[in-house]
Amino acid sequence: MQTLPRNIYSVASVREMDRTAIEDHGIPGYALMTRAGAAATRAARQRFPEAQRWQVVCGAGNNGGDGYVVARLAANDGIVVSAVTLVDPATLRGDAARAHEDFVAEGGIVKPWDGELDGEAELLVDAVLGSGLERDVGGEFAKAVAAINAHGAPVFALDIPTGIHGDSGEVLGTAVVADMTMTFVGLKAGLFLDEAPQHCGALLFDGLEIPREIHSVSPEFLRIDDRLIDRALPRRNRAAHKGDFGHVLVIGGGAGMPGAVRLCAEAALRVGAGLVSIATDPSHASVLTATRPELMSHGITDAGDLEPLLARADVIAFGPGLGQTDWARRLYETVAADSRPQVWDADALNLLAEQPASAANRIITPHPGEAARLLGRGTADVQRDRRASATDLAQRFGGIAVLKGAGSLVASAAGDLSICTAGNPGMAAPGMGDVLTGIVAGLLAQGLDLETAALAGVEAHARAGDRSARAGERGMIASDLLDELRAVVNP
Repeated sequence: MQTLPRNIYSVASVREMDRTAIEDHGIPGYALMTRAGAAATRAARQRFPEAQRWQVVCGAGNNGGDGYVVARLAANDGIVVSAVTLVDPATLRGDAARAHEDFVAEGGIVKPWDGELDGEAELLVDAVLGSGLERDVGGEFAKAVAAINAHGAPVFALDIPTGIHGDSGEVLGTAVVADMTMTFVGLKAGLFLDEAPQHCGALLFDGLEIPREIHSVSPEFLRIDDRLIDRALPRRNRAAHKGDFGHVLVIGGGAGMPGAVRLCAEAALRVGAGLVSIATDPSHASVLTATRPELMSHGITDAGDLEPLLARADVIAFGPGLGQTDWARRLYETVAADSRPQVWDADALNLLAEQPASAANRIITPHPGEAARLLGRGTADVQRDRRASATDLAQRFGGIAVLKGAGSLVASAAGDLSICTAGNPGMAAPGMGDVLTGIVAGLLAQGLDLETAALAGVEAHARAGDRSARAGERGMIASDLLDELRAVVNP
């Protein structure tokens, strides 16, 4: 079991790595299958130590072969194991056939699928259909998926849950809902997209000891590096002062909407910005200062009031609580013409959708609805192909685009694309985007470039959400993340 790597590949690329390992490096295919089965068995025993009765549900091809290896090795470890097959074992070929034969030769029990699973099984292993699936799951295979999902035991999927498309993450008719999935050789794109994350459970990886040079195949996109925050935010010099860490100006908070700018500004402080000012509706300024005196809040009645504040700022966070009034539109014109590094969110993006323009000094952070308005398409279309949508946003509007949601994507105009695999459903709450905007702006203020600030900011935001979720996902609010940020940015 290994840490998840950064590179995420297409199914075809992983298949090519397999072929190269076998044909060019002389690693027998059955050796790779045995390594996969051994890694999966170790992981299952570690994660489900109380499960002493397993049932492995096998299909055709190498996914079924992996299942037979798991069944054989688990039985050798003293686990009570049975296997169910959805195909006639006589039709198996190659390594899968050998895996079946070896299991049976050592006394393994293989029963044809008859519509029912072992009701006493304490762990189910999904080895039915792998990442090569291209059509909807139907017939007896669909019935087997339903039976697996209805069973009370935890489910461990090999390579990818049955029914999930290996490239898109789409559910093909129906799909297994696993508690844990172990994938091999390379991470498949479909494990991270569309509906796949809610079917995979905990995701594990094993590279099967194949040579490093085999991974020279170009990835589809990248997973945000686990150590990015450590590298981006090294320990501070003991002689440092607040002026070394930049000045963020948060612009927003139209009449009656002070909460968003407060969340944004405090998040910028919590990740280490040296100074944070707020430009907001005059009715909010004194309240914001009273509730968080570390923030310098200024009431502005018109765009001209921004000039002295902009002169002292290094970074602009624009849009939280902004509104779309005449006041907001006048501020928009001033900010859009400014050359400082900027993070745009909320109504700044809705105004940008009305007046599309590209800017290399800007990070935009739309949720899917805002992205749909920016791209002139439906929200469902954005979600259907999030990778293409994120890339389109960066190319149309310049700089860096963060497409928020489950598996937030960070895209550059140059075509780089990364995904955040941290975070949880509890973060689907008001104000979370305001906190993200402040985090990214605070990191920009400390000297990070646009792409690094966006990547580290998205990751820090998600990790703070995961720390907060230790008390439970339901009922989490955006301000809960503020208390967790210090630990996240001081690893």
